[in-house]
Amino acid sequence: MNISIRKATPEDFSVILSLIRELATFEKAPEKVTNTVEQMRQEQDLFRCFVAETKEGEIVGMALYFFAYFTWVGKSLYLEDIYIKESFRKLKIGTALLNRIFEVAREENCKRVRWQVLNWNESAIQMYKKNGAEIDAEWLNCNYDADGIKNFGLS
Repeated sequence: MNISIRKATPEDFSVILSLIRELATFEKAPEKVTNTVEQMRQEQDLFRCFVAETKEGEIVGMALYFFAYFTWVGKSLYLEDIYIKESFRKLKIGTALLNRIFEVAREENCKRVRWQVLNWNESAIQMYKKNGAEIDAEWLNCNYDADGIKNFGLS
């Protein structure tokens, strides 16, 4: 299979959002996706993305990331989501996307690359471990949605 990895453009946002929705379904939380193509256009300076594309032009995977600053180490790359369409898995596309992410981290002199994986996603965990990732079971996520942000401290 001939797959190329390239930077996403705003013209790709509708396909990227479709992949995000597929990922949310895979993660058993499709109702949590509230993002829109218009929102992505408005906020495109806040994220970057690579897409995996077949020679026929079909986008079959993506890796969406942004830069962050972690107090202990400094400039870091946060991989928000990496997703490959189910019928294209096991073809090393995820590894190719990760390789591109790590190229960017090196080019940008990042001190850390971080992402999350669900504890039941064994195939992803195995791939990450095989590539040397440290899986941290100690830290818990703390999240507030838009309503939680709006109402924080008001009670």
